[in-house]
Amino acid sequence: MPKITFMGAGSTVFARNVLGDCMCTPTLRDSEIALYDIDGQRLAESEIILSAINKNTNEGRAKIKTYLGVENRKEALRGADFVVNAIQVGLYDPCTIIDFEVPKKYGLRQTIGDTLGIGGIMRALRTIPVLRDFAEDMQQVCPDTWFLNYTNPMAMLSGYMQRYTGVKTVGLCHSVQCCSEHLLRSLGMEEKLEGRRETIAGINHMGWLLELYDKDGNDLYPEIRRRAAEKNAREKHGDMVRFEYIRRLGYYCTESSEHNAEYNPWFIKARLPELIERYNIPLDEYPRRCVEQIKGWEKQKNEILADGKVTHTRTGEYASYIMEAILTGVPYKIGGNVLNTGLIDNLPSDACVEVPCLVDGMGVRPCHVGRLPVQLAAMNMTNINAQLMTIEAAVTKKRESIYQAAMLEPRTAAELSIDEIVAMCDDLIEAHGDYMKDYQ
Repeated sequence: MPKITFMGAGSTVFARNVLGDCMCTPTLRDSEIALYDIDGQRLAESEIILSAINKNTNEGRAKIKTYLGVENRKEALRGADFVVNAIQVGLYDPCTIIDFEVPKKYGLRQTIGDTLGIGGIMRALRTIPVLRDFAEDMQQVCPDTWFLNYTNPMAMLSGYMQRYTGVKTVGLCHSVQCCSEHLLRSLGMEEKLEGRRETIAGINHMGWLLELYDKDGNDLYPEIRRRAAEKNAREKHGDMVRFEYIRRLGYYCTESSEHNAEYNPWFIKARLPELIERYNIPLDEYPRRCVEQIKGWEKQKNEILADGKVTHTRTGEYASYIMEAILTGVPYKIGGNVLNTGLIDNLPSDACVEVPCLVDGMGVRPCHVGRLPVQLAAMNMTNINAQLMTIEAAVTKKRESIYQAAMLEPRTAAELSIDEIVAMCDDLIEAHGDYMKDYQ
C-alpha cells in the first residue's frame, strides 16, 4: 500500500484534484494519504471533502489522516513513497499583497508575480527555507521518496531541491499539458488535435513548442504563424503576447500571455502605457484572481459541506500518472522540470529545465533535446540568470545577492535604476518581516 503525503493540503481544490485522481486510479486506490498543513481550519475542510470523495468514489478504500503544524510534519512524511508539494508561504494576505504593492511605489507593475519578476524572487526567498526543512525531514524518514513539486516559482524551487538536497525531485506544471491544444483551438484548427505530435522544451513557463505535426506528419507551424499574425492584427484577445512571440521569435510558448508579458522588457513599460492596451495585458491579474478564488471557494465549500455528495473524475494532472507509472513500471510521458544534465545543450548545467521525461519503474528519466534555436535559448537565459541568482541568495542568505537577482531580472532592470532596485528590495525585505529575517 503506497503512502502519499500532501504538503499544503489546505489548498483544498488542488488537493481534491490530485488526491481525487489517486482515488480513481486502481494502483493507488488503497493508498495511505497524509494531509499536512499549518492551518487547522483549511486542513479540516480538506479532510472532510477528501473523505467524501473517498466514500463516494473509492468505496472508502484509502486511509486518510491529517497532520497539523510543524511539530507533526516529520510523522506526515514518515515512510512516504510520494510527496506532493503545493504550499504557498505567506499566502495572498499578507505576502502576495506586499509583493505587488511595494514595487508599485517604484513604478514597477506586475501581472502574476509568482514565477519571475520581483514578486517571483521574493516568493522563492521565503519558500526555499521551508523546502530546506522539508528536505531534511525527508532524508531522515522517507529517503527514497519522489518529491512532486507544484509550487511556484517552479524553476527556482525545483532547481534548489535538485542541486542542494538529496531528494529525488521533479517539478510539474499544467502549462505543458494544454499548450498545443489551447493554441490550435484559439486559431480555429481543432481538426488537427487528434493524433498530433509535438516537442516542447525550455524552462518552466517559457517552454517552447518546438515542433507540432498533425496525424499525417504535416508541419502545422506555417499555418499557425499565418493565422496568429492575422488574429493579432484583426482583434483584441487574451493571447496577444504569445502570438507576438510567434511573429518575432518564430515559436509559441507554454505559459499564458499574462505570465509572459512580465518575463521580458518589451510589453510593460511605464513610459509607454499604450502597450498595455495594445497587447491587452491584465496588470494586477494575480491579486484579482486571488480575491475571486477566495470568494468562490467559500461558496463552493458551503455547498459541498451542506450535502457531502462530492465525487471526482480523474483529471489530466500528472501526479497520479507518475505514481502509477513508477509503481507499475508501465511507461508514461510527461513534461518535467529537472536539472539540465546535458538535456538542452545550449543552456547551463545548473539550470532547471522543462523537457520531455519518461516515467517508469526506474523513476523520472529526462530525455535529451539538443540545442534550442539561438533566440529561444537567449530568451530562456534572461530568466535563468535571475533564477540562479535567487537560489544563490537563498543559500548564502546574503542581501547583496538579492539585489543582484533583482538587477538581473529583465523587467525590473528595464524599469528601475540600481539604486531604486536596492531600495525596493530593502523595502520588501522589511515589509515581509519574519519571512525574510535570515537575510542579512
